[in-house]
Amino acid sequence: MKIKIIKRSKQNLPEYSKEKSAGKDIRDDIPYEMILIPKESGCLNIMEKDKMKKAIILLIVIVLNFFFLQSCNKKTYSAKSGMRITENYDSTAFDYVFTEALKQKFLGNAGDALKYLEQCVKINPQSDAAYFEMAQIALVLSDKNGKKFALKAVSLNEKNIWYLTLVADIYYQEKILDSAIIYYEKAVRYFPDKENIKLNLANLYSEKLQYNKAEEIYNYFEKKYGITETTTLSIIKNLINSGNLKKAEEKVQELLKNAPDEVLYSGLLAEIYRKNGEKTKAISVYKKLLEKEPNNPETLLSLSDFLLSEKQYDDLFPVLNKVILNDSISRENKIALFSKIISDSSLIRLRSDDVELALIVLETDNKKDNIIILLRPQFYQNQNNISKAVKRLEEIIEEQPENYYAWERVLFLYSETKDWDKLLKMGEECATKFNRSCIAKVLYASAAIEKGKLDVAEEELRKSKILAGSDTSMLIQVLVMDADVSYRKKEYTKSFETFKEALKLNPEDVIILNNYAYYLAEQGQELKEAERMIKIVIEKERGNTTYLDTYAWVLYKRGHFKEAEKILEMVINKGEKADAEWYEHLGYTEKALKDCDKAIEFWKLAVKYDSRKNVLLNEIENCKNH
Repeated sequence: MKIKIIKRSKQNLPEYSKEKSAGKDIRDDIPYEMILIPKESGCLNIMEKDKMKKAIILLIVIVLNFFFLQSCNKKTYSAKSGMRITENYDSTAFDYVFTEALKQKFLGNAGDALKYLEQCVKINPQSDAAYFEMAQIALVLSDKNGKKFALKAVSLNEKNIWYLTLVADIYYQEKILDSAIIYYEKAVRYFPDKENIKLNLANLYSEKLQYNKAEEIYNYFEKKYGITETTTLSIIKNLINSGNLKKAEEKVQELLKNAPDEVLYSGLLAEIYRKNGEKTKAISVYKKLLEKEPNNPETLLSLSDFLLSEKQYDDLFPVLNKVILNDSISRENKIALFSKIISDSSLIRLRSDDVELALIVLETDNKKDNIIILLRPQFYQNQNNISKAVKRLEEIIEEQPENYYAWERVLFLYSETKDWDKLLKMGEECATKFNRSCIAKVLYASAAIEKGKLDVAEEELRKSKILAGSDTSMLIQVLVMDADVSYRKKEYTKSFETFKEALKLNPEDVIILNNYAYYLAEQGQELKEAERMIKIVIEKERGNTTYLDTYAWVLYKRGHFKEAEKILEMVINKGEKADAEWYEHLGYTEKALKDCDKAIEFWKLAVKYDSRKNVLLNEIENCKNH
């Protein structure tokens, strides 16, 4: 059997990434998990003059789009352009309801505004402006229908620049760059004079590795405006990404001629030297930058990243101390840098004490920060020192009982280490304290299942199913566990119906297929169907011993004893940590093959590895007597 505990996904994590509307630099720094190394942005850290502004670009875009109709009324929802008229369309009723929707939106009553807009599209199904308003509100509310409404608005009025760019930005945030590019291309085609849209398209081309297309647009801007920071920096980024470092250096030198003291340009030059393997030149530029401005945030961050990547650890830690104590460096950038540091296996191996000390100093300077204090437990976890990670998380929970992310992290570690007693105790407290957390309830339920408290587990899973809402992966998790609870309670029909419900959500999910097949085999029901399902699983997950064991058990139940024996022997000989279930199954297989001596040998091993298997002692006695 295999229970799947779904860890927190990116969209659920507290994010401090440098996000963008299409075309700006982006870094996906996920501080909570810490195991994710921030991406290189192409223009590198030194180019980011204003970190906090970039971090809220997406929010600004959404807010501006949310309210833009107030100032652009004539462009978007006037009777001539923004609304399509249908036959038998009651314009008076529509205008009244639409006005009320806008009123509710501007008062901050988004839910009420959405209800009025739904009435609008019933009155006039061809109202692109109403769908656009619905899209904006849905996006602000994190409603997945936002994309559907935006696409509907575009289908009704493809030549509206606001609709096109909103859909493009939605696709960009979903990282579906091809689709984002298609809508930006349409916007550029319909509105060729909108140069900001054209520049965004160029940046998208560059990110999609379509460097020639990007260069064509950049050249247009350079010919029209000459050397400018915005355009030329985009050109340099494109050249760096395409590997044309020589030309990129030439462009930076052109910028330096006009502004020789600009730290941004010198730092960029250092990064180009670094990428070109000219480490001595890079260090020389960094030294000059620090002489000019020893506390410049961008220089310190870029130098730290350089020293880390070059494994110059002796020089790294003095710079790190400056980074920690520099109030001009945002906490987001400090988190991003230390996330990379604690993920560097060679640094952890060689200088773990220094890393730990730096983290403690960082904590001291940010005592009340509920994310920074999670860096150290993750560092311990990356060291494979789980007990120390757990201890630190427990300390954090005592110091900050409202820090949900510390609770969640420690519950996951209890689950991974199979500390069911602590998971049961702390899981109950967490699920009660944070009663809207689906993850907390699922983890608590998993402990309750292991401890035989099936009614508790069933109730927590009932609540979890409600909280999971439209989150398919979490809903599958809940259904699989719920099916397991029903099976353990000997409610087999209910269990199998729950598995079928889960399969409707994802017919290819290996956990559902494996568990369902195993339980069918246990009951000797629909064995051909069980074999079909487990074959899909082992085809997808070749070599997975849990799934191979299920396959062997299904074969045993179908009477294919030799095949089952062969698979179980292969599983055991893989050298993985022994599982009592393997030996129990192999024991029954050997008994079916009339080899009681071998069966007894394997059953004894099963009892040795799991004392709960002592029911096999009766099988051993029975075998001895035959």
